Amino acid sequence: MTTDAKTTYKPILTDGITGTILSGRTETLADYRAKGGYEGLRRALETMTPEQAIDMVKDANVRGRGGAGFPAGAKWSFIPKDRKKPHYVCVNADESEPGTFSNRPVLEQRPHLLIEGAAICAYATLAETVIIYIRKEYYDAHAQVRRAIDEAYAAGLLGRGVMGSDFNLDVIVQPGAGAYICGEETALIESLEGKRGYPRLRPPFPAIQGVYMCPTVINNVETLSIVAEIFRRGVEWFKSLGTEKSPGMTVYSISGCVAKPGNYELPLGVTMRELIYEYAGGIRDGNKFKAVFPGGSSVPMLFEDELDVVMDFDGPRKYGTFLGSTGIIVMDETVCMTWAAANLMHFYWDESCGQCTPCREGTNWMYKILKRLEAGQGRPGDVELLESIVKHIVGRSICALGEFATGSLARTIPRFRTEFQAHIDQQKCPFKKEYTVLK
Repeated sequence: MTTDAKTTYKPILTDGITGTILSGRTETLADYRAKGGYEGLRRALETMTPEQAIDMVKDANVRGRGGAGFPAGAKWSFIPKDRKKPHYVCVNADESEPGTFSNRPVLEQRPHLLIEGAAICAYATLAETVIIYIRKEYYDAHAQVRRAIDEAYAAGLLGRGVMGSDFNLDVIVQPGAGAYICGEETALIESLEGKRGYPRLRPPFPAIQGVYMCPTVINNVETLSIVAEIFRRGVEWFKSLGTEKSPGMTVYSISGCVAKPGNYELPLGVTMRELIYEYAGGIRDGNKFKAVFPGGSSVPMLFEDELDVVMDFDGPRKYGTFLGSTGIIVMDETVCMTWAAANLMHFYWDESCGQCTPCREGTNWMYKILKRLEAGQGRPGDVELLESIVKHIVGRSICALGEFATGSLARTIPRFRTEFQAHIDQQKCPFKKEYTVLK
C-alpha cells in the first residue's frame, strides 16, 4: 500500500478515529440515501442474478473481517442453489473478543450500511430471513439497528417485494447470550435456536445445516458493510485499496498502553509500527514497547523486532500469528507478562462452554499455575508444565477456543522465559506491582 493510498483514503465504515465513546450522530435513512445508500441493493436486484452477485463478491476477493479471513464469495457459493429448505443469513455482531470494538461504529452510527450489505447477501444466497445477532451489552447498537430496520420497512426496502422486485426479505434482531463462545458460528446458531451455546461438530457446515438445520451464511458486521460499498462503488474501487491478496480496508481497534486508543479505519497493508506510533500516538507516558496482540487476545503476540509486519491477512502469519479481529492490545515495559497471562487465562477458563475436556480442564490448570506464580507461590517446573499443557490443548477441542486460550502463552513463554522463571526464583512478582489476581 502506498503512502498516497493511506493519506487520500476517506473512512467509510466509521468516522475515521473513534474511541469506545463514539462521536457523531447515527445516520437516518435520509442521510444514508443521500450518500447513495441502497443503490447497491438496487443494482443487484435489477441487473444481476443471485449467481452474478456472488461472482462479484468473488471478483472483489472480499475476505471475512471476523478473524479467519475466509473469502466471503466462496462461503456464499457453498449455499445450495435450490429452495428445498428456507435459507438464512446470520450477522455475527457478537464482538466479544477482548480488545475488539470495531463493529460498534457501524452498528451505532451506520446501521443502514449493514442492513444493505445483509440484504445483498440474502438475495445472492436465496435467503428471505436475516438474523442480526448483536452482543447483549451493546444496548445503543440494539436500539439504532432496530430503528434503522423500521425505517427500511417503511420505505419498502425490506418486507414483501423489496424495491418493487419479487424479492422478499425480513430482518430480525436477536440479543446475544452474553457468552464469548457464542461468537463461534455454530455456537451462535445454537444460541439463536434457544439452546445452550455449544459449538457443533463439523461437518456438516452451516452452509448445509445451519439455523434450524437449513442452509445458512454467517458473516460479521464489517464484511457485510464492505459488500454494500462494493456494490455501490464497484470492484475496481475496492481492489485499488489494500494489498494484492488482501484488498480493501478494515477497522483496527487499538487499546492498551498507547497515547490515543480508538478505532482507526485504513486500507489493509499498514504496518504495526505505523499503527502504534503514527496513528495511536506511540507508547503512553514515555515508556518502552514490550509486546502486542495483533488480532485480539486469542492470537499469539508480536514483539519489538516484528513491528514492521504488514497488517493484512498474510503478514502476521510469517510470525505464527494472525490478523484475527484486528483488535490490537499494546503492552509496555511496566506490564508483567505473567500477570497478563493469568488474567487472560481466567477469561478463557470462565468463558469455556465446558463441552471439551482439554479446554474445560486445561484452561483451569493453566490459570491455577499462573495465579500461584503471580502470588509468589510458584514451584520448580511450573513453566515447563505450562508449555506441556499448551501442547496438549492445541487441536484437541471441538472449536478453536482451546487453541485461542493458548495464544497468550505459545510465543510469550519462549520470549519471556526469564520473567516467568523469576516469579519462581524470587517467590514474588519481580515487577512489584499491586495487580489484582482474579479468584
